[in-house]
Amino acid sequence: MTVIASARALLLDDAGRLVLIKRTKPGRRPYWTTPGGRVEPSDASIESALHRELMEELGATATIVAQIHVVAPTAAHPTRQHVFLARLLTMDPALRCGPELTDGHAPERVPIDRLDEIDLRPAELAIVAKLVLGGL
Repeated sequence: MTVIASARALLLDDAGRLVLIKRTKPGRRPYWTTPGGRVEPSDASIESALHRELMEELGATATIVAQIHVVAPTAAHPTRQHVFLARLLTMDPALRCGPELTDGHAPERVPIDRLDEIDLRPAELAIVAKLVLGGL
């Protein structure tokens, strides 16, 4: 199995809400993901990949606080997801670029206490967010 590296952010705004991406697809219930994506060969590091992905998906800049979790690859999802805690500095959706703009993909701010009400994928990130951010 070839494992792909990705960088994802538990991205907090000034109000302590998570900035997530709501995904909608025809005939399916919506689900949410953390911003981030694949580490490209041109990225200098996993952190630089995260900065690039935040700009592409959200038009955002952020301060990366720390890596807080790794989602292990599986046969069904062969991606090692490096999860970072980050603080939102700026966000201008007009600056977004990339393939995410063509699908059902919308930034949404979600309070930590609402995580149980949404379908966050992968599901373990809701648990990690609550543990790290004190929402349990």
